[in-house]
Amino acid sequence: MTTHRLAVVGCGDMEDAHQQVFADLGDRVTVIGTADVVLERAQHAAKALGAPRAVTDYTELLDEADACLIVTPHDLHHEMGMTCLRAGKHVLMEKPMAVTEQQCLELIETARTTGRQLMTAYPMRFHPLVARLRELVAGEALGEVFQVSIFTEQHTEHPEGHWIRSAARLGGGQLFSHGCHYVDLLLWMLGEPVRGTHTGTRRGTPWMEWEGTSNAVLEFASGALGYHFGTWGARATRHGYAIHAHCAGGMLEADLTRGVLYAHHAWPGEAPRGGLSGRLSPDPANAEVLMTVPADSKHLGGELVHFIDCLDSGATPLTDGPGSLQGLRVIWRLYAAERDGVVADLRGLGL
Repeated sequence: MTTHRLAVVGCGDMEDAHQQVFADLGDRVTVIGTADVVLERAQHAAKALGAPRAVTDYTELLDEADACLIVTPHDLHHEMGMTCLRAGKHVLMEKPMAVTEQQCLELIETARTTGRQLMTAYPMRFHPLVARLRELVAGEALGEVFQVSIFTEQHTEHPEGHWIRSAARLGGGQLFSHGCHYVDLLLWMLGEPVRGTHTGTRRGTPWMEWEGTSNAVLEFASGALGYHFGTWGARATRHGYAIHAHCAGGMLEADLTRGVLYAHHAWPGEAPRGGLSGRLSPDPANAEVLMTVPADSKHLGGELVHFIDCLDSGATPLTDGPGSLQGLRVIWRLYAAERDGVVADLRGLGL
């Protein structure tokens, strides 16, 4: 069995989340070093991950590494990714891949010419509830799907001067930085987008240069609709993180906050003629529980295991460069259409 030597580049908030994952991977991965512009953060991560070195210049680790996990501000992804790929290293890039289309294309082409793997870190694809939900939607377990709605309600307010407050460093607003996870999921579940709209606002999140609250609606070639509501301004929440897939025979609900996948079956007999009815059962206590998982996990394990599996087999990652770029192109088209006050044409955005 091959042991892959991994360098962790950027140690702000992610190393604690990855700590147990690396432990579970055992002999398949050795973290050879950590890098961060703040040495104390790199040292903390090195201790947590069992790495022998902590440095402020990530290039000092490249001679020893086979692969790099890049977890840095978004505007640094391109330069660091290009450096690592040109040095012959595989790259697992924290989302989003980069902040412009040209930067993404350069990363994709460099990965191709160097024969290295380039994977975007979209862990929600590997969340067991999401993976099972996608299987059920694809198999029409409750009939044909006509609407998938994703809700992500949280409060994210970083201190003055933090890079996430900067639209240039973030690459946009809440939709680009966080919504990219869920645009990716909508494309994965529903296929080819054809048109869409986005409306965002800074109201409620004045610390953001671009939108802190985002509403995106996509129409797909099948006729199904996808919706993402995300906010970094929530002071309270009902949904938390949730996905609702409305189907001809009921609704599938992934309650990501509590770690439960439900099937809400269609009511018996004739449908009610308007308003709520006792025959509607929105209460989860009356729903069929299909799956449960620990609610306190980010489920990063599947993502990292998949990356290592692809290194071993040479298979194309599920969230490879071209697929990841399609999702970002959707977001850029939505932003441009919002500025122009038109509906975005989302056809033909894949590579």
